[in-house]
Amino acid sequence: SQTANPAPRRAAIAELWRDPGNIAAKDLRWGRGGQALAPSGDVEYQFKASDTVGFSPGYDVIDPRGRKWDVKTGDEGQPEVIASRLLWAIGYHQPVVYFVPEWKMVKGPVSRPLSGRFRLASDHKTDGEWSWTENPFLGTRQLQGLIVANLIINNWDLKPSQNRIYTRAGGPPSQWFVVQDLGASFGKTGWPVGNRNNIDDFEKQRLILGVQDGRVQFDYHARHKELLETIAPADVVWVCRLLARITDRQWSDLFRGAHMAEDVGLRYTRHLKAKIGEGLALQSPGATR
Repeated sequence: SQTANPAPRRAAIAELWRDPGNIAAKDLRWGRGGQALAPSGDVEYQFKASDTVGFSPGYDVIDPRGRKWDVKTGDEGQPEVIASRLLWAIGYHQPVVYFVPEWKMVKGPVSRPLSGRFRLASDHKTDGEWSWTENPFLGTRQLQGLIVANLIINNWDLKPSQNRIYTRAGGPPSQWFVVQDLGASFGKTGWPVGNRNNIDDFEKQRLILGVQDGRVQFDYHARHKELLETIAPADVVWVCRLLARITDRQWSDLFRGAHMAEDVGLRYTRHLKAKIGEGLALQSPGATR
């Protein structure tokens, strides 16, 4: 019998990932929206609503140009912007996001909120969630690579409610499968929760423990380990080759764009490169650790 939600259609892979082309030419300081769309810290944002869902408090605001922004304050802001720009650099769909260290809000609960991640909300509609285990891309290298990319940044919060389907007027494709909330990254993975934005803990975890029966064993200690059970060395090599195309200048720009202290950004870069190197080492025959 026909149901409202028939068997998953085979979406074009372009709804999840598109060939990023010349990765070295991408602007990782400003990201997908470029400097032109960046929200200013010098204007007043009109308060519309408070967002009390999730770890970090936030607000829905409108800027003087009439654009709607979803703002998340607190210590998830920096890692989310960095993680989002990294995924965008290697071809995964991401919203337009920026980190704003100081800003003003009118008619809201506070006039000087904490620094925040600003996500542009007026260029797409959100059309529900998607699950890591039930989606049109199961078994594809691009989906496996997306999981590995999240392991590289130590994102320990891989629950489906972080994943959104965007409907966009300006396709194709008109639909994007997006990992939207990436703030639980760049710390340590842990059960039941890890931490975020903690360079000391981030440096303590490697990417790979070994390879067993053709499957990669990861240094990952959070929930949803079932997502890692089918990842082969070639999946890891594929995404690490993309990440390895990011230049030193881009790594620097990436952390500058999130207003990260330069010495901390250098430490993150060094360890990210080490994890990418672990992944690339799997391309040698019989590579194990």
